[in-house]
Amino acid sequence: MTSQAPMTSTERRQSILYIGIALILAVALGGGLVKVGAGFAARNTNGITVTGSAKTEATADNVVWTLNVSLTRPTVAEAVTKVGNDVASVSKYLTDGGIPADALTLGSVSTYANEQWVNGNNTGKILNYRASRDVVVRSKDVQLVSKLSQGIGTILQQGVTVNNYGPQYYLSTLPKLRPQLLEEAMKDAKIRAEAITKAVGGKVGSVQSVRSGVFQVTTPDSTMTQDTGAYDTSSIEKTVTSTVSVTFSVK
Repeated sequence: MTSQAPMTSTERRQSILYIGIALILAVALGGGLVKVGAGFAARNTNGITVTGSAKTEATADNVVWTLNVSLTRPTVAEAVTKVGNDVASVSKYLTDGGIPADALTLGSVSTYANEQWVNGNNTGKILNYRASRDVVVRSKDVQLVSKLSQGIGTILQQGVTVNNYGPQYYLSTLPKLRPQLLEEAMKDAKIRAEAITKAVGGKVGSVQSVRSGVFQVTTPDSTMTQDTGAYDTSSIEKTVTSTVSVTFSVK
């Protein structure tokens, strides 16, 4: 019977090192196999998800234009009287320009007392009074309203105090455009999915899920988007865009 000579300290360190390396390789190999298996499972279960889009040009057919007459005078009576006269001048400008009287809505007159403050303290003295009134135009003749908006300076030159917030243009056809654009966006999504799968030798199968994105109504050629959907009202000509996210099975 022979006895094994005890290991030297150097041999002992080498043995521990080899055992550690073997353990690391075993764990890494096992983890890699788990990840590979999970990858194939995800591919088979989820298929491929693509985004399709479609857009069209549209022309606004409704407009809302708000004009505000606002001014200050030493007394309430003077302020209210001047506002009334200026609102009459604004209404005349609009009706003379071709806007029907029944397309105008006059808001109520509001007044506000401007009080004097000194070092953060109210002195109780009233400096003057502000009065204001809105004139709102609602029309389908968007071109006429656009023209009148651009010429509003003529009554400003006459001393009429009016704030022009600009017309806001809307699409009444948007509910009809939505289903058409969604259909086109779905077709676009399928074309993209087929191009991707063809490149790797696969084929697109059935639709597994669809998620419709928000609609974006923007000025022509605009890149503006919003998570909740954009709706530009500043321009007559608009671009309407829709998107869909579609998941297809892959054969």
